[in-house]
Amino acid sequence: MYDAIVVGARCAGAPTALLLARAGHRVLLLDKAAYGSDTLSTHLIHQPGVAALARWGLLERLRATGCPPIERAVYEVADVHIEGCARGVEGQRAGFAPRRHVLDALLVDAAVAAGVEYREHCRVTHLLRDDTGRVAGVAAVHRGRAFTERARLVIGADGMRSTVARLAAAPYTVQDPRLTCAYYTYWQDVPADLELYERPGGWVATVPTHDAATLVLAYFPQTRFAEVRTDAQRAYREQIRLTAPALHDRLAGARPVERLHACGDQQNFFRRAAGAGWVLVGDAAHHKDSITARGISDAFGQVEALVEAVSGTLDGDPARLDAALGRFAEEQRRRLLPGYEATLGAARLDPHEQRLSLLRAVQSDAELTAIYLDMVAGIVSADALYTPRLLALL
Repeated sequence: MYDAIVVGARCAGAPTALLLARAGHRVLLLDKAAYGSDTLSTHLIHQPGVAALARWGLLERLRATGCPPIERAVYEVADVHIEGCARGVEGQRAGFAPRRHVLDALLVDAAVAAGVEYREHCRVTHLLRDDTGRVAGVAAVHRGRAFTERARLVIGADGMRSTVARLAAAPYTVQDPRLTCAYYTYWQDVPADLELYERPGGWVATVPTHDAATLVLAYFPQTRFAEVRTDAQRAYREQIRLTAPALHDRLAGARPVERLHACGDQQNFFRRAAGAGWVLVGDAAHHKDSITARGISDAFGQVEALVEAVSGTLDGDPARLDAALGRFAEEQRRRLLPGYEATLGAARLDPHEQRLSLLRAVQSDAELTAIYLDMVAGIVSADALYTPRLLALL
């Protein structure tokens, strides 16, 4: 009997297993993919996520991989140019954007070092249940061989298309239409900061990552996905040219070092995140458009909240554990909803005049710029921006 089985070993599942093991629990971590494999994802870890890595003792390990700190942000839309650095959180003012095959392997290694049992190439097929209907473990297949394992808690950290959520029949509690599709690749020798460029119908971003490469993303309205995919290379370059002309010029003599990656299924939802003997974290519980790159940092926050919520309940009364899971799920929904709504606002790709007026005021003041970049990183809510200084400028 394990205390917990975690399904999914990416940036929600691996740290969940890590922190539970450090708390003295027996944990099994399963993943359907291979150790160190890449995944279709944004990379940016905003400052709240960086602070979490520091608390877990993993930030210096990430630095040692050669991942460059992102210490400056640029945002341009219409006649607005905002440039600066966030105030940060817990002394962390820089973000990082590691390649996922580096970050995910680092997190799994830390979990295994803490005592987690890790199995790759495992596909969960069923949830085991006890006589009361409570989830009590998993049935899975490992390299063609079936097995079962039992646990007091099954944690689904297996992404937007979560198998655990499907098997637990977790309903959507909030569901909104897809708003964007995204294409990205990596460019060599194109120095960049975190750069965000916006226009009606377009969004382009640059993010420096490992191996002196820069991730360049182009976003389109979801309504254009069928059109864009017919000639994605042309559409990608044209979106950069129209939305970020200066960046387009910088790319003229450079070369992409990978194929163009596509993401047309950017779902926006909350699911019921807990039930008797099971809970969801990360994208399994809540997914939103990648345009604000909040996924990794939000997952880290959920992980810490979950481990704190179940502390002292995994070896006792199941009803007490389920009550703790219910409170966790409701608190996370409340915490994540403002960022979800802000992300949907950005993903509509329609900068309206009221927001532009606010941004013109922000760009004229260094303190307001820092607060705004804190807001972009998810450190503060939009309310924090409405200082007496901003109101006077408006």
